Amino acid sequence: MMWEYARFEDDTRVSYSEVRDDNTVLVVERPRDWGFDTAECLLPAYNWLRLDGFSEREAADLDAFVRNNSSLIMRFAYEGGRVYA
Repeated sequence: MMWEYARFEDDTRVSYSEVRDDNTVLVVERPRDWGFDTAECLLPAYNWLRLDGFSEREAADLDAFVRNNSSLIMRFAYEGGRVYA
């Protein structure tokens, strides 16, 4: 299961998974006309697994955002996700 953490003006969505068996959390996609631009990062190691469709600048901005928000993202993942009404 994935939960949305943030949405940017260009509709990029930072989402996070439940805590996986190896204690990692998978954190990003952006809809486009024919599918999605995809960025996947494993926390807490900040290991980027896939980066498709994002410019170098966008990737750097995503990395900075994830690093600045990782403790909160991890906390929410350990708590079982957040549901916003």
